[in-house]
Amino acid sequence: MTFSYTIAVASLIGLIIVMTLFLFQPRWLLSIIASIFPGVIYFAKTTQKIIALTIDDTPDPNTTPKLLEVLRHYQARATFFIISNKVRTNESIVLQIIEQGHELGNHLTKDEPSIKLSSEEFEANLIEAHHILTQFSVPHWLRPASGWYNHTMVKIAQKYGYTVALGSIFPLDTHIHSPWFASNHILLNTRPGSIVILHDDGERGERAALTLERVLPELARRGYRVVTLSELFSIVSELYNNTHAQ
Repeated sequence: MTFSYTIAVASLIGLIIVMTLFLFQPRWLLSIIASIFPGVIYFAKTTQKIIALTIDDTPDPNTTPKLLEVLRHYQARATFFIISNKVRTNESIVLQIIEQGHELGNHLTKDEPSIKLSSEEFEANLIEAHHILTQFSVPHWLRPASGWYNHTMVKIAQKYGYTVALGSIFPLDTHIHSPWFASNHILLNTRPGSIVILHDDGERGERAALTLERVLPELARRGYRVVTLSELFSIVSELYNNTHAQ
């Protein structure tokens, strides 16, 4: 066996491992990441058939109403992570999100990787977005744009009463432009306590609406409730307290 052949085999095995981890997104791996970088939520520990749906990069005047209609039709709720610079011309949509029983999350001011910001810039963006969102409701969840974070960002979020939330099911809908893939990825990986990430805005919002049209009725058939992040952790906390009170 030649050296180049060995390298090729090792590379193929590595690629298979990476693809497998992406396809199944195992919770043990997320638990390891969470232990190394504490203070970030990836999923809820529960045996109840409840999951949280989260939607990033919203609002969009054309696609957010479509998402809301699909959610209303299937009696599902979601946490909408709002980019505050998009609120000014879409106040009525933000109000509609709240009126239909969903909740707002802080996704900062722009659609740019938060990890590239200095700590001062990150804090300033968080505060600016917070002031805009609190005109509608008080958000409790923060998701850094592009999903990358560090310890300093988590501490700043906690300083302002936020919990940083990522997720356990992300079908890479920002890069893989296929509602079929996203739907099957979600259904394959759904477990009690999962947190699903989808994206709004333009074509991504169109694909998210198609994905939810396929996913939500099947999740209902399986007995799952689709709720906001706050509802998920409120239910889990209540079940925990009831169990330990007995």
